[in-house]
Amino acid sequence: MAADRPPADRGQSRLDETAERAVRQVRDRSGQAGRIRARQWEIIVVISVQAGLAAAISALLAKQWLGPGSHVFAPAAAVGTIATAIGQRARRTFELLGGVALGIIIGDTLRFLLGSGPWQSGVVVALAIAAALLVAGKGGPLVGQAGGTAVLIATLAPMEGGLQVPRIFDALLGGAVGLVVVALLLPINPMRVLDRAATPIFAILCEQLGELARAMRARDSDRTMRVLERLRGTDDDLGRLHDALSGAEEVVTIAPARWHRRQQFHRYARSAGHLERLLLDSRALARWSTTALQYGEPLPPELADALDRMGRAVAEMRTECRAGKDPQRTRQLVQECAELAGRAGASHVRSFGESLVTGVRTAASDLLRAAGCEPDDANQVVRRSANAGQAKVRPPVRRRLRRALPTRAARARRRAHLAARTHNDGRAGRPARERPAR
Repeated sequence: MAADRPPADRGQSRLDETAERAVRQVRDRSGQAGRIRARQWEIIVVISVQAGLAAAISALLAKQWLGPGSHVFAPAAAVGTIATAIGQRARRTFELLGGVALGIIIGDTLRFLLGSGPWQSGVVVALAIAAALLVAGKGGPLVGQAGGTAVLIATLAPMEGGLQVPRIFDALLGGAVGLVVVALLLPINPMRVLDRAATPIFAILCEQLGELARAMRARDSDRTMRVLERLRGTDDDLGRLHDALSGAEEVVTIAPARWHRRQQFHRYARSAGHLERLLLDSRALARWSTTALQYGEPLPPELADALDRMGRAVAEMRTECRAGKDPQRTRQLVQECAELAGRAGASHVRSFGESLVTGVRTAASDLLRAAGCEPDDANQVVRRSANAGQAKVRPPVRRRLRRALPTRAARARRRAHLAARTHNDGRAGRPARERPAR
């Protein structure tokens, strides 16, 4: 009976471990969802206020400028411009106007040729949608507006004349008002949007790089696998970062109040691209460390220390970039990380260990680029630091063959010796040449 206890204890520990892992995943996901909802509240409020203000202004201007009538298309176009994804508002406005024009042209032409009726309306809408898809290549505002305008022209134009021109002016006024509200009245703060979108990526990198270092020290392949799964679950965060970049680019382009942020935005956009590469590098590090541990390869402690330095460098880069400081501390930590990687590479690692060393050096270079370094400078810094770390473990073998340089007197004696030897050889060879042949 005593012999039966260890398996029972082991089974219970595995069950507890599985339950703890599930609870941890649920807690992480719920916490992440709460943070996402908190970050979205500001965007939701801003877009709602922008849409309401644009609808009110466009309806008022349409009533005053475009004469009597309902003019429902003006506020509809304004709301359609505001409610689209941030970063696509200007393009959506032009697509909306193009769809209205295309629907009017096709609707009027086919109504003139085919007349009015149920089947004529179906033909008009089908051809308008087909033409819009051929122009746009995919669904979107252009296709929707072309189909909707074709329906209105085919069904309402026979009963209510003069519908085409007000439709165009309503759409033009509503789109213009929407862009003015976005650009002049209530422009969002582009850097705040970018900072909030990049926050979860920085947090995940700092947390998971530290966890990966601890798992490597403990030689726990299950923990490294969990790190890999956590890093693979950041696609939604990357998508939100790309949307924020698109929206910030739109704001700094069309909003005069945000033009002074252009240089800061372009610098942030370059850093965001390298930050995404750093995230991919971290996934590769987690995958190679898991495989190395599963194959039982030895991993030098310098590799775990290098990952610790990298996580600290990511946190330091975020702090220095938000404060507008020169990332000196980040460069110092990256140099230490590359030096530790060089020392690990000189410690007789195997195949996956070599991949880890290469991955650490690549991630260090991408981190320096994210901090603002040029690619050539970043590669040179990493290479120099890694070579310095490797030299501390395995000094390079240098064969120095030093020969004493001859003095002036020795050179003079050498010339005199060569001259005397040449003279003696000439005298010895002359009789042999003058002797007649027998």
